[in-house]
Formats: sequence, C-alpha cells, structure tokens
Amino acid sequence: MAVQGGVTLSELYQTSRRLLLKTRDALERLEFSSSTGAGDSPELAVSVRIDISLIQTQCSDMNSLWRSITSKPQRDLWKRKVEQIAEEADSLRESLDRYFQRRQKRMQEAQEREELLGRTNGESSHVLRVFDEEAQAMQSARNSSRMLEEATATGTAILAKYSEQRDRLKSAQRKALDVLNSLGLSNSLLRVIERRNRVDQRIKYAGMVLTFIVVIAFLRWTR
Repeated sequence: MAVQGGVTLSELYQTSRRLLLKTRDALERLEFSSSTGAGDSPELAVSVRIDISLIQTQCSDMNSLWRSITSKPQRDLWKRKVEQIAEEADSLRESLDRYFQRRQKRMQEAQEREELLGRTNGESSHVLRVFDEEAQAMQSARNSSRMLEEATATGTAILAKYSEQRDRLKSAQRKALDVLNSLGLSNSLLRVIERRNRVDQRIKYAGMVLTFIVVIAFLRWTR
C-alpha cells in the first residue's frame, strides 16, 4: 500500500470520507438555518470552507499515492475512489458558493430596502395605499372573472339540458310515428279521424245551445 508522510492511502481515504460527511452535514445545517430565517452562521460557513479546502488537499495527496501503485487493477480502483471524493468536494464547494451568493444578495436587498424607506419617509403610506388599491382592483377583477366563468358554466349546463330534452322529444316523436306506422294508420285515415272529432265537437256544442234555448222558452212559457 502506498504511503506518504507515514499515512497510507487507505487511511487518508478514510479520513477524507469522514471529513466529507462532516462537511456535508454542516453545509445542510447552514442552508437550513438560512432558509428558515433562523439567521446566518458566519463561523460555521468559514469552517465548512476550511474543511472543503482540506479535503481537496487530501485528494491531491491521494492522487500522488494511487499513481505509485504497481498493480493496474488496484490503481484503477483507487483512481475511481479518489475521483469520487474530489467530485463530492467540488459539489460541496459549489453549494457553499451558492450559499454565499444568496447571503450577499439578501444583504444587498435589505440595504436597498433601508435606503428606499429612508428616502421615501412620509411617502411610504402613499406607496402602501397605492399597492393596496392595486391589490383590491386585482382581487375585484379575479372575482368578476370567476363570476363570469360560473355564469358561463350555468348557461352551458342549461343549453345542454335543453338539447337533451329536445333530443328526447325527437326520440318520442319518432317512436310515436313508428307506432302509428306499425298500426297501419295512413295520413288520410288520420285526417278522417280529425274531421270526425271536429264534427263531434260541433254536434256537442249545437246540442248544448239547443238545450239552452229550450230551457229559456220553457221558463218564459210557464210565467
């Protein structure tokens, strides 16, 4: 096994792995505190940066060690292991850089807000009122849009109901015609039946009028 400064490649690899896990955990705690508004921890951030630099230094040492291994399979194996450690260290450094960028952006935004509030002074209430009016207008527009959508949906449902009823009436009409056709009733026969109904109605009304006249004449004769 390759040795450098009294430390073997395997020992250096194990040390790097432990330091990598520790650094990843510290970075996660750092990002969690920042995202939840618990506040930044500059000391922890500096510690994470130091640990990442140490891991990268150890990767450089391990690169020298695995190259001195005579067995090609072992050399290839350690090459992949060291490259994996180096990639994870680079990923942690990128995450830490993004954390610092977000922190710097928050600090800049906070400073700009303070400067804006300092400049506006008494105008701040007017700005808030304008924002409130715009918010109310947007809410009113959303309410109107929702009411229009509901009215459209109701109208569509009513039209669909009418269409359904019309289809049902057409179906009933077709069935009635089918029944009449099955009974062998022609159009001429239907017209005869219709004329007979009109004649019966006339006879009924004539009988009612005649009966009324007879009653009136009887009442006058008996006086």
